[in-house]
Amino acid sequence: MTLKDVDTPPLPLKNRRNPWQVFTRWFAKKMPKGLYARSLLIIIVPMVVLQSVIAFVFMERHWQTVTQRLSKSVTADVAAIIQVIEDYPQDPEFAQITGLARDRLGLNISILPPDPFPPAVGKPFFSLLDDTLRTEITEQIGRPFWIDTVGDSDLLEIRIRLEKPENVLRVFVLRNKAYASNSHIFLIWMVGTSLVLLIIAILFLRNQIRPIQQLSHAAESFGKGQVLSKDFRIRGASEVRQAGLAFLQMRGRIERQIEQRTAMLTGVSHDLRTILTRFKLQLALIRQTSETEELQADVDDMQKMLEGYIDFAKGDADEAIETININETLQRHNLEKDLLEKKYQIDCPADLSIHIRPNAFTRLTSNLVSNAFRYANELNVKVSEGNERITLTFDDDGPGIPDDMKEEVFKPFMRLDEARNLDASGTGLGLSIARDIARNHGGDINLYDSPLGGLRVIVVLPK
Repeated sequence: MTLKDVDTPPLPLKNRRNPWQVFTRWFAKKMPKGLYARSLLIIIVPMVVLQSVIAFVFMERHWQTVTQRLSKSVTADVAAIIQVIEDYPQDPEFAQITGLARDRLGLNISILPPDPFPPAVGKPFFSLLDDTLRTEITEQIGRPFWIDTVGDSDLLEIRIRLEKPENVLRVFVLRNKAYASNSHIFLIWMVGTSLVLLIIAILFLRNQIRPIQQLSHAAESFGKGQVLSKDFRIRGASEVRQAGLAFLQMRGRIERQIEQRTAMLTGVSHDLRTILTRFKLQLALIRQTSETEELQADVDDMQKMLEGYIDFAKGDADEAIETININETLQRHNLEKDLLEKKYQIDCPADLSIHIRPNAFTRLTSNLVSNAFRYANELNVKVSEGNERITLTFDDDGPGIPDDMKEEVFKPFMRLDEARNLDASGTGLGLSIARDIARNHGGDINLYDSPLGGLRVIVVLPK
């Protein structure tokens, strides 16, 4: 049995690659991603294709036909001169036939000795004239010949061997008498008008695309909590104006909702703080016992929880963006390490800075460091600078987080301890606040398994 006799089972359908899908994916990767570039392609590609087809048809039909007719006419004149020279007696200097050719046919001829032809001249790159003229001379005259169509001169040189007398006829003829030399004017006009139309299209497209780009930048800035630029205004086509108006209305509703929520939580915070202050005062006036100490600890936990809720709800949108040193901010958390007597290592360039809200960035790193120290004994922080972004990696040797919970822990009030054990510190808002801060600045936070055996937290922030 040979290998040909063995029936190979077909590949499963899911493993087969559709050539069309492969081509479309490759083509999509090569295409520009921006709306402005794609819009230009929509205009440029059809115009280039149309002009290419027109130029090809023009050159193939009109240009070639005209050149063939002109070359045939010149060859016929040369054939007539050869016949006159060979059939009728001529004066020794051929003065009569030379004058006739110059005055009546516009050809400059001369009779040369029967010497060999000059070396062959290289064929031009665009050989329409060369090929057409050679074909016509071969068909109409059928004598050995030599032509030169390559030079920059306006003249063409043709040499043909005669039979009677055995001399060589040299003919100089104007290039435009054998070649449609003015056809390039059509191409110049076509290319020139196309460039003018493209410039006009680019200017109009730019004015139409710019409002969409400004709307995109405004939406991105609002998503990062930045102030809306004063340059943004509703303009452009009716659809773009409608989208801009919808964005401003949505932005106003979101801001009002945030203001109402903040005002409500501020009022609740004020009322609860008043009650907590009364609790503290009453606990301070009574005799201190083990029960009062437990009550005092509960009141302190309530105070921390209330502050955490307010920080989460309030956010940091009102804080101004500044340039701060990352290494200095991370070094401030050494206090937490000293208090807890745990290992804290920082690998960060000393002069690396970032454009960010200072208090928000401090709260972000503090939450991550505190969370690591709560469960681990060692924390390594590495900061690296990439293409328009900065990456902070936090690695600890704690118990880590299960894979199915790595996204759940970012939800507000989500805690891994059972039944929201209030005896354990924390409110379940640390990671939520940290991710909100990162995303408000255009970055993100994700959790992975650490090489140290615990949790790896990667924070990506724009410069």
